[in-house]
Order: sequence, then structure tokens, then C-alpha cells
Amino acid sequence: MFQNAAFAFPDLRGGHSCRVLVVDDSRAQRRILTLMLQRWGFHVAEAEDAEAGLDLCETFQPDFIISDWMMPGLSGPEFCAAFRATQRDRYGYFILLTSKSEKAAVTTGLESGADDFLTKPVNGDELRARINAGARILSMEQELRAKNAMIVDTLSQLQTIHAAIDKDLQQARILQESLMPIRSARFGASRVSLLLRSCGHVGGDLAGMFSGPAGEFGLFSLDVSGHGITSAMMTARVAGYLTPDHPEENLALTRTDGELECLPPRQLAARLNQRIVAQKGVTEYLTLAYAHVQPSGRIRFVQAGHPPPLLLRHSGHAEFVGSGGLPIGLIEGAEFEDHEVTLMPGDRLLLYTDGFTEAVLRDGSMLDTDGLRTLVQSISPKITGPDFLDELYERLKAMLGDGSEFDDDLSAALLEYADA
Repeated sequence: MFQNAAFAFPDLRGGHSCRVLVVDDSRAQRRILTLMLQRWGFHVAEAEDAEAGLDLCETFQPDFIISDWMMPGLSGPEFCAAFRATQRDRYGYFILLTSKSEKAAVTTGLESGADDFLTKPVNGDELRARINAGARILSMEQELRAKNAMIVDTLSQLQTIHAAIDKDLQQARILQESLMPIRSARFGASRVSLLLRSCGHVGGDLAGMFSGPAGEFGLFSLDVSGHGITSAMMTARVAGYLTPDHPEENLALTRTDGELECLPPRQLAARLNQRIVAQKGVTEYLTLAYAHVQPSGRIRFVQAGHPPPLLLRHSGHAEFVGSGGLPIGLIEGAEFEDHEVTLMPGDRLLLYTDGFTEAVLRDGSMLDTDGLRTLVQSISPKITGPDFLDELYERLKAMLGDGSEFDDDLSAALLEYADA
């Protein structure tokens, strides 16, 4: 601090004297001001005109400039404007000396960038008060600059961290997509096609299929609560419980007397529920639609908190089947119900998540189940397999409005049945 009997000047230069540049064509006036400022502890430089003052600013880097108004060459306001136009790493406080008291003169000074005014002859106490006020402003500016630098540095670090996280999430997306290695497969004469679209890098939706004994197979659509990494990790874990590659680990399959069998869908749901409820600290749950398909076209399915499957008859009739049920992972010992339907050649069964029915359309309404049925029936029956699911997705996206995106993940499994 710069101490005197009445004032304490803020430390602007880390314990070094503040720098003041005095510019006046009167040598006597410069000496009077310089002696006062030096007595108060300032480091002072002098210039006889604005041009010399501008040259000194480059090397001296003043914290304060005290300049006369009327000088040969550039006037005080012109000098101030030129000073403001220079590149500096810190603010300089500019005080104009004038014998003028007209409002027009003050306006001119302010418009040039001056911070304060002193009337000649300069009173020492008034000069100290103006310098002290300016020092407080410079101190606040210095503190603000330091905080801004800290913010910029922190932002740079966050951007680096975000880039690393984004890279990891992109890799996680690839890994999640690997949970659905193929989009379409045939089981006898029938075909199952899958769709997965995450609203973020990764999501909590998944669709899948697996083969069973004697031409039987299963297909499913599931939706883990929430979004993002936690949901995606849960999805990956559940995918392992329904793996098509390792039948011994698939909860929908069991061995009886050495023979592989498909469990009733309600038993799969109960086994899956038991696994998830037993996981300590896990608060996520999931909804599931799982269908066990026999070559004859007989389907048993469970609807565990999931939207009702859409049955599309070859005749063009469409209806929702199922009667709901509890989500999986909420209640220990929960019981589930099997539903049954028989398909005829050319019939289709669509399992889907609520990302479809809860999609917010251009007018602010949700698509809901009736809207989904209408949308599905509008697609030509000539469009089949993965192309059908892609067409469904694109048509729904077009209904959201220009530039809109889905707020939720979407997944679907489509069974197109054909008699073997």
C-alpha cells in the first residue's frame, strides 16, 4: 500500500510503485505535479506534449495519466483518444486538467475516454482524492482481469476434459452399437429386424433377438430408466442376460435333462427382475417387451411396464396387444403375466419403446399409440425389414418440425412372420 496521512493507495503492481505520466507543455506545472506525486510514493515520468507522451506510454506503461487540456499539437482529449486506441494489457486511468467549466468541454473529454477531471490550479488534496478513487477502480479492474484469466484457464481445462469425455462417449457409442451386431436375421422363413437410435452419445434403449431350440426364437425391446452413461451401462448388463452368443448365460433359456428350452416369458421377466433387484446401490429399472416365437406362429410375450406391442395383420388391420405389467427392477418378488397371440403368414409384430409414442410433434402434442398405429399403416407394405423401421423413424422425425430432435432414445424390433 502507498500510505500518507489521509489516504492508502491500493497495491496495483505487487509492492512496486504505481506509475504516473504527467503531460503538460508547462514545465513548472509538470514539476509541481511530479513533486507531489513522488512525495506520495509514485513513480513519475514527464512529457511536454501528447506525441512525447504516447511514445512514453509504450515503454513506461503508466497506471495513471494526468494531462493538460490545451497543448501544442494534440489536445488533451485527442491525446486521450489516441491513448485509448493503443494496445495495453491493463487499463490506464486518464485525468484531464482544464480551466474550462463548460458542460460541452466535459462532454468532449468523456467522449474521448477520460475518466476524471481536475481544474487548474490543482489542489493537492483534491489530486490525492482523485488518484485514490482511480486506484480503487484500477484495483477492481485488475481483480476482474485476474478472475477472467482464471475463468479462461478453467474453461480451457473444461474444454480439454470435455473433449476427452466426448471421445470416450463416442467409443462407448460404438461399444453399445456392438450390442446389436446385426440389424436383421432370418429364423426359418421369418425375419426379425432391429432399430436403435440414441438421443445422446449413448442411451438406455436396446432391441435384440436370439435363437432357441427347434426353430424357436426370441425378440425383445427394452428401455432402462433415465438417459446417458448410467442407463447405457445398465443396458449393457441386461444385454448380457439376453445374449444370443452364449445360450448358457441367457436368462430366457434353460436346460432340462440336457436339452435347451425356452422359458415362458413371465419366467424370464421374473429371473431378470431378481437379478436387478439384487444389485446393491442400483436405482435404475427397466421396461421390457419380450416375445417367444414358435415356428407355428404361436407367440407368448410378456409386457413388463412396456408400451403394448402392435400387431399388424396381413389384411391391413392393426391392433395393440397385451395388458401392461410391472417394470423390472422395482419390486422384489414381482410377478409377471404371459400373453398369447397367433400369427398368420404375412402378419407382423412390432415391439417399440416409448420414445416413439411420447415423441413431441410440431403442434406440441405427443404421437401416442393411436398416432403410431396411423403412422405405421401409412407405410407401404412393400417396404420391409430394416427399411420399414428406418422409414418409420424418418417419418416420425419429419413430424417433429424443422431442426427438432428426439428427447428420448428409440428402439424397436419387427417380426415379419412367414410359415416355414
